[in-house]
Order: sequence, then C-alpha cells, then structure tokens
Amino acid sequence: MRTPLLAVALLAAPLAAQTAHNSNAPIDFGADHIELQDKANRGVLSGNVSVRQAEMTLNSARMTVSYTGQVVGGSPQVSRIDASGGVTVRRPDQTAKSQYAIYDLNRRVITMLGAVTLTQGGNTVNGGRLTINLDTGRAVVDGNSVRGSSGAAPGSTTTTAPSGRVTGTFSVPKRD
Repeated sequence: MRTPLLAVALLAAPLAAQTAHNSNAPIDFGADHIELQDKANRGVLSGNVSVRQAEMTLNSARMTVSYTGQVVGGSPQVSRIDASGGVTVRRPDQTAKSQYAIYDLNRRVITMLGAVTLTQGGNTVNGGRLTINLDTGRAVVDGNSVRGSSGAAPGSTTTTAPSGRVTGTFSVPKRD
C-alpha cells in the first residue's frame, strides 16, 4: 500500500507549488448549443463546450451550469459546473482528463471521475477519481471513482485496475 501513497505524495508536492486559482474571475464559455432553464437556475451547454476561468480551461461534450438565482452586476452567480463526455481540465503545467467532472465554485474544488489521467511534465498518474483543491493546488488521486468499479470507460485507453490501485509513471533526470 505504500506505492500509491508515495505516488500521490510525489505528485502532490510539485502541485502545491502552483499559485492558487482565481475562482472569483469571470467564467467565459463557448459551445455549439445552449439551453437556458431559468426556472431551474441552470444552463445546459452542448457540443465542443469550452469554459475558461483565469488560467484554467475546462472542455467537454456537455456541461450543466447551475447558478444561485442571485444576480450581481447583471450576471447570475454560478455555483457549480457538471461536465461529461471527454472532460479535460488544463492549468499551467498540468492536464487532467476523465469522463465526468464537477466544479464546485463555492468550495473551489474540482472532482473528476472515471478513467482519470493527471499529467504534469513527464509525470502521469491514473486512477478512478481525482480531487483538485484550487486554493492549495493539492491533487489527490484514488483508485476507484465508485467503490467496486473497474475496467476502462467505453472508448478509453486508460484503465483503473480491478483492485482500485493508482498507477503511473514518474520521469527521472537524464544522467550521463
């Protein structure tokens, strides 16, 4: 059991060096289609969806943007984004991919589920669930996204081992 903990510790150390994400920055979006559901306080974006906040981008096939109903400065206040279908989160020097993601703007946490891959430089970690704290930059990878899940997501080349282990590769310095 020490290997997964070591892998997370080694990966988490460089992540903590990243600056805190500006979760107060406006959220810009683009999509092929948007459906506004005002009575439900949400918008559903579909087709090549791209969301950008400060230095972070979130891409997927579909996103549901939930807002509080409060309007500040003429804009509804977004509280949560649920993304599905080939989700990619890019931050400076870091890329994470999964099948699903939840961005909780109130907690400033992104949770990614299903065939997760986190890449930073030459380091890669695979698992079932990734939690990124945007205030601290700390990332934690678990082997299973849901207890008892295993195998690859349809169309995915990344797998989560039946044992729920975290796997990966760390780069090493070139030596003469």
